[in-house]
Amino acid sequence: MASTTEARISEIVNGNDVVLFMKGTPLFPQCGFSSKAIAILEHLGVEYSSVDVLQDMEIRGGIKAFSDWPTIPQLYVKGEFVGGSDIMTEMFQAGELEQLMEEAGVKAA
Repeated sequence: MASTTEARISEIVNGNDVVLFMKGTPLFPQCGFSSKAIAILEHLGVEYSSVDVLQDMEIRGGIKAFSDWPTIPQLYVKGEFVGGSDIMTEMFQAGELEQLMEEAGVKAA
């Protein structure tokens, strides 16, 4: 991964309390996993940012190397990688994702 791409990703991850790297946008997710991730964040009612990896191939490839995680979407909270759609779903169902947001001091939307 080029250092400029890594720097851009790092800036995005560290510049937002909650950021989801996804395929598409929150209004128009372009895959089922991204749609599920957005639905979870919306249900939690937290402020979040999103990055459409389909609009930037450097970010699309770079985020996988950045997190050492092979799939998209990817959720970051307060600069820490949380996981993809499956992990988000498991944490949400167990009440752990809401607890993580509260403990991290994430603002309500």
